[in-house]
Amino acid sequence: MSVPPFRRRAVGRFRTAIGALVVALAAGAAVTLPAAEAQAAGAKGGKVVYLTFDDGPSPAYTSKVLATLGRYGVRATFFEIGQNVSAHPAVTAQVAKQGHSVQNHSWSHPDLSRLSAAALNAQVVDTDKVIRAQTGRTPSCLRPPYGAVNGTVRSKAAALGKQVVLWSVDPADWSRPGAAAIRSRVLNNVRPGSVILLHDGGGDRSQTVAALPGIISTLKARGYGFATLCG
Repeated sequence: MSVPPFRRRAVGRFRTAIGALVVALAAGAAVTLPAAEAQAAGAKGGKVVYLTFDDGPSPAYTSKVLATLGRYGVRATFFEIGQNVSAHPAVTAQVAKQGHSVQNHSWSHPDLSRLSAAALNAQVVDTDKVIRAQTGRTPSCLRPPYGAVNGTVRSKAAALGKQVVLWSVDPADWSRPGAAAIRSRVLNNVRPGSVILLHDGGGDRSQTVAALPGIISTLKARGYGFATLCG
């Protein structure tokens, strides 16, 4: 949930709602794990986590994230912004080429719950088009910016063949609290089946890049495996 300057006004409201959103996930208000992936995690004893990266692609940071994932043999899910895909199509193509899942995070990162049905539709459909052009696949999942979900967002997502995917571990890396803080916040809160929210775009993500090796190596040492969502 990265927040460049022009989006910061909306953050406080959604940050205070995160706890409620996580509870809502557990209650089935939105879908965290597509059923097949949840079943797969259970079949593996539940020692599976899902690394996700929002707000890319970024020519400065996505390649560094990809290098770390490749070094550890880990695959992740990238929820990408359409206008960034349009600006940096080769980066999205590289994400897909390396076996990662590329999914929809809207065209320009608005609060989808405040849009008209037509505007919401355009945010999702236009992003689908540019991602499909680079990956050959239409995203099957939507992560609404800020985690802002209401009945209109859910119904429109369903009409477009999308599952709404949020998260269960948020280290607030977008706020740049330091690599050590990002790493400890993830490792202290992760559980089997956790969906971890990180960012590869939307600002300076050098701290996230620095924290990632320690997150992955520690989770591997704890016996966790890694899987993609919406693959």
